[in-house]
Amino acid sequence: MKTEDILKGVPTQLYIGGQWRDASDGASFAVENPATGETLATVASGTVEDAIAAVDAAQAAFADWAGRSPRERGEILRKAYELIVADKERFAALITLENGKALPDSRGEILYAAEFFRWFAEEAVRNVGEVMRSPASGARILVHHKPAGIGVLVTPWNYPAAMGTRKIGPALAAGCPVVVKPASETPLTMLALIPILEQAGVPKGVVNVLPSRRSGAVVDAMLHDPRVRVISFTGSTEVGRKLLKSAADCVVNPAMELGGNAPFIVCEDADVDAAVGGAMLAKMRNLGEACTAANRFFVHDKVHDAFAEKLAAKMGAMKVGNGLEEGVDVGSLVNRETLDKVVELVDDAVSRGAKVLTGGSLPNGPGYFYPPTVLTNVPDDARCFHEEIFGPVAALTRFSSEDDVVERANSTEYGLVAYLFTKDVKRGLKLSEKLEFGMIGLNRGLVSDPAAPFGGVKQSGIGREGGHEGLMEFLETQYVSVEW
Repeated sequence: MKTEDILKGVPTQLYIGGQWRDASDGASFAVENPATGETLATVASGTVEDAIAAVDAAQAAFADWAGRSPRERGEILRKAYELIVADKERFAALITLENGKALPDSRGEILYAAEFFRWFAEEAVRNVGEVMRSPASGARILVHHKPAGIGVLVTPWNYPAAMGTRKIGPALAAGCPVVVKPASETPLTMLALIPILEQAGVPKGVVNVLPSRRSGAVVDAMLHDPRVRVISFTGSTEVGRKLLKSAADCVVNPAMELGGNAPFIVCEDADVDAAVGGAMLAKMRNLGEACTAANRFFVHDKVHDAFAEKLAAKMGAMKVGNGLEEGVDVGSLVNRETLDKVVELVDDAVSRGAKVLTGGSLPNGPGYFYPPTVLTNVPDDARCFHEEIFGPVAALTRFSSEDDVVERANSTEYGLVAYLFTKDVKRGLKLSEKLEFGMIGLNRGLVSDPAAPFGGVKQSGIGREGGHEGLMEFLETQYVSVEW
């Protein structure tokens, strides 16, 4: 697909109240192809005034949307799912164009993104309550769940489609209108989804999209508008803390999916080939640009060398290049900042004694490319064991006892996901209970699933996305006491 064909018909303005419009002050910003450095499009950059206009539009649409039957809302989401799947190749190419990831990753993402609409189309009709009789008074206790109100959805650049649909799906299923603030590195995918939602039947004002380079100001303004009742954010813990402080002023309900520092534990009895296969998923899916990416590999002494050798062989054989080219496994990182951090983390580990088995050096030419890299003998004080790598680097260290590896794995402020490989299910479940993480991949390198509650503990977040729990983030529980 040619770039001009991929971009044909993709909107570049703000979407407020069902209308495309320029920013109130006329400001805009460029969106870059990270593989080539070329400018793809110039997108409107929303202002605080535009943000309040988007909240106005959402409020105007709220009563009608909340009043529609769950089945009607669900059918609209189901239609959106079908339309996305029918146009999946164009969407995959667009994701690659503005994000840099290879087409196989983008194809996987767009199907994953669409699945959130299908899942929440089904969850829309499962907003169930309960009726019981009070043991003390004899009165009836009637509990039901109402749409919470306007949701502000702030999405990251690493999954420009899926992180949006993972939030839009449950909000619309619950009856809530939303304002989406996509990452300024990758706003085009979210803007391209709007014609799909219109065609599916989403009314004007129910979904509003506000790309902006002034993220802090526009999101803060919306969080201080009393009509906004939910803030759903995916991104760094650092930014999440700031949003939590802003949300506190109006007691806005926070749903936060924040940073990770995932351990990948390979026990002495693990099937090494299966563990390597799981590692390829947990590390190289999305180039490692994911909060769920395996960050620290703890490999038992007895299988360390075999695991390291096989992992290095597989990662070293991956083809690096422009993600739009068929046959490319590893595309470009999203921007210079991300690339520079990967370089810094690898250099730091090597300076502390780590050994490079494959990769580890920048290629020549344009773009933000970094080769798949395997490091061994990485010391616990290396920066890559304490900071998210967000790139195609596997950092390995050894362990000899289960108590030791659990303590080291838990030694982080983050608690999103951990991966664990062992042939002994009893051992695996026992270790899983000891690991302080919201999700465990037991003999699996992939945990993300629209039907499962996604989220972490400690400083990896608050609340859950996906599953039935994802719907509940956009609902308020009301209790009615009544006698009959």
